Amino acid sequence: MTPPPAESSEIPSTLSQAKAVLRAEAAALHVVADRLDERFDQVVSLISQCAGRIAVSGIGKSADVAQKLVGTFNSTGTRSFLLDATRALHGDLGMLHPNDIAIVLSHSGESDEVVRLLGPLRKLITAVIGLTGNSTSSLARFADVSIVYGAIVESDPLALAPSTSSTVMMALGHALAFALSQKRRFTTEDFARYHPAGSLGRKLATVESCMRHGADLRVARENETVRQVFAHSQRQGRRTGAVVLTDDTKRLTGLFTDSDLARLFERRADEFFDRPISEVMTRMPITIRPTARIAEAIDLMRSRKISELPVVDDQGCPIGMLDITDMIGLLPADEQPNGTESNLRIWNRKSA
Repeated sequence: MTPPPAESSEIPSTLSQAKAVLRAEAAALHVVADRLDERFDQVVSLISQCAGRIAVSGIGKSADVAQKLVGTFNSTGTRSFLLDATRALHGDLGMLHPNDIAIVLSHSGESDEVVRLLGPLRKLITAVIGLTGNSTSSLARFADVSIVYGAIVESDPLALAPSTSSTVMMALGHALAFALSQKRRFTTEDFARYHPAGSLGRKLATVESCMRHGADLRVARENETVRQVFAHSQRQGRRTGAVVLTDDTKRLTGLFTDSDLARLFERRADEFFDRPISEVMTRMPITIRPTARIAEAIDLMRSRKISELPVVDDQGCPIGMLDITDMIGLLPADEQPNGTESNLRIWNRKSA
C-alpha cells in the first residue's frame, strides 16, 4: 500500500501569504454580493423611515466593526451610536429611545451576550436588524429583518480568527450607509458640513472660509503708479505675493505680483515705476467665487500654473485672495514644494 504523502513543513513566504489573504477576502465579497436579496432593500427602507437613531451593536471584533460603521453612518447622514453588547447588559440600554432601531452584528448569531441582549432590546426600540452569517441562528430568527451573508471561510491560516467575516460585515455596513445616503440625496455640501477639520475638511470647505481678506488683502487703484502702490499697499497681517487692482467702481481689473515687480528690476525698466500700474499689470486675471470649493481652487491653480487667485463677489469686486502658500498643505505629499523660494517653480513643474 502506498503511504500517504508527508505533510509539507514549508512555510509560505510572507508576501505570498499576504496576497492569499487579500484574494480570499476579495473573493468572499464577490460571493456575498451575489447572495444579497430583497432583505437588503427591506433594511434600507426600515432605516430610512427611522425617527430615532441607529444603535449598532456587537461583541468582540464585531463591536470593533460596529464602531467603524457608526462613524460611516454618521458622516453620511444616518445618525447612529455604538451599543456594545456587554455594556448594554450592564446599563447602556438606557441610551436607547423607543424610536431607535438596532443593527446587531454577529457572525455566528449565537454569541452569549448577543443572545441575552435580544429580548431586552426588542422591548425598548422600534425594530431589530440582524447582520449574520448563520440563517438558522438565534439572531436571524429573532430579528425583524436579517441580512444573512452565509457561510464563509476565515482568511486566517487556522480558519479561526475573525477576518473574512469582519471584512464582509464592514463592507455590508458600508453598502447600507451609502444606499441610505443616496436615498436621502446626501450631497457634497452635507458631507462638508460634517467634516470641517483636517485636510479633507479643508478641501471640502468653501473658498470664503480659507481666503485671505481684510488686512491680509493688498488692494490698490489701477491708475496709481507702481511706486505709489508699493509705498502704501503694505499692510499688517499675512503678506500675499500680489496686489489686486481695481477701477473707479472698485471692480477687479488686474493683478500685479511680486514676480512682476522683480521683472521690472531685472529689465532695469525704472521708468515704469512712475507710470500707472495698469500698464504692467495682468489684465482680467483668473478669479474664483467665494462659494466655490477649495478643491476646485486647487485644480484651477494647478492647471493654470498660478500662485495667487483673486476671489470676487457677484459684482466682480475683489473680496479675498487665495495664495499658493496656503494651499501647500492640501496638496498630495509628492506635490508639496520644499521652501518658499521654490514654491512656484515646483508647482509649475508638477502642473506641466
